[in-house]
Amino acid sequence: MIIEQEQKFKEVLSQIEGTLNEQTFFNKFLELFPDVWKKHKIAFSKFNRSKQFGQTIPLPKPEVSLRKEIRAWLKKQQNES
Repeated sequence: MIIEQEQKFKEVLSQIEGTLNEQTFFNKFLELFPDVWKKHKIAFSKFNRSKQFGQTIPLPKPEVSLRKEIRAWLKKQQNES
């Protein structure tokens, strides 16, 4: 989970030049917020290590979860306009 996600996504959107799609948004997010991305990946790693052997908890990889959040946010923006 990304803290203040809405605010960060709006900032990313304002910085994108040219074609807006999920990939360009993802790349710009990584460029603007490398520390947030690092924390997101660390949280995923800690969670995976904390699971007991044999237990499986379906948790998407950080790249997958961020892309899913971006996709949902962009869709929401399109529906509002």
